[in-house]
Amino acid sequence: MPASLLLFLHLALVGGFGLRILLREDLAPDARMAWIVVLMVLPYVGGVLYFLLGEVHIGRNIARRHRQALASIQAQLIDEAEIRRVMGTPEQVDALIAPPFRGAFRYAGSINGFAPMPGNRAELMPDGATARARMIADMEAARHEIHVLSYIWLDDDTGTAVAEALIRAARRGVTCRAMVDGLGSRLLLRTPLWRAMGEAGVHTAVALSIDHPLHVLLTSRIDLRNHRKITVIDGRITYCGSQNLADEAFRIKARYAPWVDIMLRMEGPVVTQNQLLFASDWMPATGEGIARFMRPQEPLPQGFAAQVVADGPTERSRATPQLVVTLIAAARRQLTITTPYFVPDATVLEALCAAAWRGVQVTLVLPQRNDSRVVAAASRSTYVRLLDAGVAIHEYIGGLLHAKTLTVDGEITLIGSTNLDLRSFDLNYENNVLLQDAALTQAIMARQHSYMAQSDRVLLTHVQQWPWYLRIWNHLLSTMGPVL
Repeated sequence: MPASLLLFLHLALVGGFGLRILLREDLAPDARMAWIVVLMVLPYVGGVLYFLLGEVHIGRNIARRHRQALASIQAQLIDEAEIRRVMGTPEQVDALIAPPFRGAFRYAGSINGFAPMPGNRAELMPDGATARARMIADMEAARHEIHVLSYIWLDDDTGTAVAEALIRAARRGVTCRAMVDGLGSRLLLRTPLWRAMGEAGVHTAVALSIDHPLHVLLTSRIDLRNHRKITVIDGRITYCGSQNLADEAFRIKARYAPWVDIMLRMEGPVVTQNQLLFASDWMPATGEGIARFMRPQEPLPQGFAAQVVADGPTERSRATPQLVVTLIAAARRQLTITTPYFVPDATVLEALCAAAWRGVQVTLVLPQRNDSRVVAAASRSTYVRLLDAGVAIHEYIGGLLHAKTLTVDGEITLIGSTNLDLRSFDLNYENNVLLQDAALTQAIMARQHSYMAQSDRVLLTHVQQWPWYLRIWNHLLSTMGPVL
């Protein structure tokens, strides 16, 4: 092949991908720069990587089915009054939410239309085993329908117990729907347990299947995943938190065990919002409309205000980091965050530092041993900035801290499936609940403090003593974070 032709192909490859990167309006400056560097240093590898992983595009068919599902759900709600009973209205914010936090709740509502609803109750589960036992007991008492969606579902004790509870419920006439992510639960899909569920009458579905990986690679991104954890029982009870349907021993990554999660058992109008969210995932995957079966829950006496917050690649770009920044900005005294994966974008990092500089007691609790070395390194690249601003950092040593919580001023909690990393920000479907309740928030804060008690405090002097090659490694991975 003539040298001139090779040069032309090289320039066409670099120039084509380079122009695409520079023309994208949804790309953050740090991500844009990272891709440009990769393309310049490793043009051919970088071109392939960008083709496979550069675009946050879930595929036209999936995006279309998602939009159609949401429109169908809205159409199945009887009238405007019923829509308000399920979704809430922005006007409710002023009546339900304290002034310092109204902006955060309004912003959360702008993502997918869920507004805060009054009259919710929640019970904080003491541990994963109790959450499993209570969930199964609620399933055993179910009379109408059970809906379950999990990113990871294993055929271990927890996964088997939940599956068997669904099988028993289906056999006594309860409509059961079970949905898993195609990648996260790929091992379950090949087991007799999954087949047994279908044979018993449990309706099963796979979100974002990878049965045809080449087609996925050519039309979408294989790492766009449904990371949600949703359980709704009889439209009356829902569970929200970080726990997958797997044992604390987490067989597939046992060396990091135990996995430490947090779960809420909730009742009230927020249950219907979670039911609606489940339907928005179920319908694109199956074509089955289930919104007509929903029974809006009435507010419970002395309940608190709460709303579902969901995000994903078919929602507005950058919605989650913007929500996190809005919550950080609302903090006046205290802000505590627990997350297993901490790779913030520049806006979140700067907001955390700014909060600490203005006198807010900002605390991060992260796992000391992470199941992703890349994430661990990228996380630690931020430590000097955070510690210098006065942020307290604790590294949990009792296993892999998997709880995703954010508490503000002892009054506001964000809890659910979202990590503070670029994957949750840009690539995953996530579900959370944003709530205002002093008693529940303080209970969650007590749980956060229990994590701190099992942690090593990271000091600035410790980080400054890290060897130079480790600091270079951390910063290199942080720089390439938007690409990874």
